Parts: sequence; structure tokens; C-alpha cells
Amino acid sequence: MTGRPGMLLGTTEFSVSGPMLHKGDHAPDFALTANNWATKSLADYAGKVKILSIVPSLDTRVCSAQTHRFNSEAANLAQDVVILTVSADLPYAQKRWCGAEGVDRVETLSDHKTMNFATAYGVHVTDLRVTQRACFVLDRDNVVRHAEYVHLMGDEINFEAALNAARSLV
Repeated sequence: MTGRPGMLLGTTEFSVSGPMLHKGDHAPDFALTANNWATKSLADYAGKVKILSIVPSLDTRVCSAQTHRFNSEAANLAQDVVILTVSADLPYAQKRWCGAEGVDRVETLSDHKTMNFATAYGVHVTDLRVTQRACFVLDRDNVVRHAEYVHLMGDEINFEAALNAARSLV
């Protein structure tokens, strides 16, 4: 452990690698894989407010609920707000899950290839090779305006705090 809280799953605490981001930090760029296997970076969302919803796996109850919630909230947000759900799930699995669940307003992106996003954003649960549940809101200049890390794997993020942060930026 690096002196920071890890991720608690049941009674087992897992180490999380990478520095924690804080409000005011410049968000690290990333190279994530879209459902069509194209590489996406922050430049692909230039000029937009970004909500980064980080989940361990879409095929779990809380991660599914988090993604569904953001999918429904997307209709109430300005056109220049994009919601990106990031996990280590394979792009094929993300695409299948979105189709089966009717999720069409958030974009799912995979860190499966390298886990570089997970490390740069401080959410890499190395022993499980998954991402820790977290949420970041980035302004149009990719400055972190909201950062939340969830210690207990089964807990939800603070949706209202994230949504209010995004709304305040448009």
C-alpha cells in the first residue's frame, strides 16, 4: 500500500496504484479503447465538460446502477456535457452490456489493454486488475473540478455532487 486508502471488498483491502487526483489538478491525458476498438483521448472531447464515471465492471450490480443513473441523467444535461464510463472490461463486453441494457447516452471506454488510465487517475486495483469506483468532473480545459474515490467497492458515488459540478461548468 502506498499510504493511501485502497479499495475494500468485503473484509479484504486491495492496494490501489497511482496518485489521487484533486480538485484543481490538470487531468492526465489518456488512450482508452472505444467499443469499435478506436483509441480515444481527451482531445476527442475538446471543448466539452466531461464526467468520468469509473467502475470496476459493468456486469456488477452497483456498477450497472451507476451507469444506468448517468445514462438517465444525461438527458437533463447540456449538450456540451459528455459522460464517459471507464472500466477494464473488454470493449466487446461493454458494447454487449450497453446493447442489452439499453444504455445509449453514455460512452463506455476500456482500459483493458494497458491500465495506464487507471494508474494515471489513481484507480488501478493492481491485484484484481480492475478500476476502483470513482468519479471525476473535468472542465473544458481538462482541469479536475470534482474528484471522488469510493473506498468500499459496493458503495455508490455521490451523484448529486458530480452532476452539480458538471452543471456549474456550462
